[in-house]
Amino acid sequence: MTRKFDGKRILIATHNAGKLEEMEELFEPYGIDVVGAATMNLPEPDETETTFVGNARIKARAAVAATGLPALADDSGIEVDALDGQPGVYTADWAETSEGRDFVMAMTKTHQMLEDKGAAHPRTARFCATFVLAWPDGHEEVFEGTAEGTLVWPMRGHTGHGYDPMFQPLGHDQTFAEMDPSEKNRISHRADAFTKLVAGCFG
Repeated sequence: MTRKFDGKRILIATHNAGKLEEMEELFEPYGIDVVGAATMNLPEPDETETTFVGNARIKARAAVAATGLPALADDSGIEVDALDGQPGVYTADWAETSEGRDFVMAMTKTHQMLEDKGAAHPRTARFCATFVLAWPDGHEEVFEGTAEGTLVWPMRGHTGHGYDPMFQPLGHDQTFAEMDPSEKNRISHRADAFTKLVAGCFG
């Protein structure tokens, strides 16, 4: 039996403005006041685990410890089947540069690796998201979501973030970066995890 959330304010343990906007939109119908980690001037903890759930736990626990608020953290990434699930939990790492994250570079690298392997089409992949909702008393709930699709090249679209311009979800002819954000938020990996979160803790 999952624990019901009865508070009015939740800390979203992310410094990513795009993710925070998605979460604000998803939480809006529930009358929950959403605050981001950057607003609270929280440092970004080192993500030292090798799984999505492990890294989400690090972020959620650090946010709770720093603020005393219940915190929701997610760790997400893209798994490419022809690359044996890479980059997976290291999706953001593939984009790291001395100047910050460069996802165009990361997507180009991914495409080149697929070309070098002569990977067959369709090049299937999935976005994965794992949510950890942590309370100040130490209780935690975990919810996992996925969005299946294929990788396209060249990149298409200018909305979204991360690998969105090269990911075309199953059953659609647009990439995530070509979709209206509300449409993407309805079918994304985070939406899948969020649906399970709502059913478990807010339903």
